[in-house]
Amino acid sequence: MIEILVGSQMGAAEYVAEQVAETLVQAGYETKLHLQPDLDQLNPTHIWLVITSTYGAGDLPDNIQPFADQLAQDRSDLNTLSYAVITLGDSSYDTFCLAGQKIATLLENRGAKRLIDGLDIDAQTDALPEDIAQAWLPLFIHSLSGSDLG
Repeated sequence: MIEILVGSQMGAAEYVAEQVAETLVQAGYETKLHLQPDLDQLNPTHIWLVITSTYGAGDLPDNIQPFADQLAQDRSDLNTLSYAVITLGDSSYDTFCLAGQKIATLLENRGAKRLIDGLDIDAQTDALPEDIAQAWLPLFIHSLSGSDLG
């Protein structure tokens, strides 16, 4: 099972997450989208794929901030968790894709293992964010072959 945790302020990250979920299902994986991620409702033996935008001064979107707060406050070990992060941002800001970095740091501080280097999608490029994510997905899927999908 791949739990897809979505942080979306204006809808772009949510759209990317929906496209990624569809592709993963077509590839034979079971997925679940979490538009309001809640630590208590997530299974740490599943794969977590965080797809979030960055807004403001490197801030997390409003819908995923409570999840980040839970991660920061909770002290349980997440050493059974494997995860990856896709972040949408704008490279004209010095806080480019900082939201994804914040989530990754919180997960790593709790013992979670990063499956693959995260994907930072730049709004300054001409390519659509969902197309960039789709091009990255084969690398993510390949990284799953060494993981326990629980």
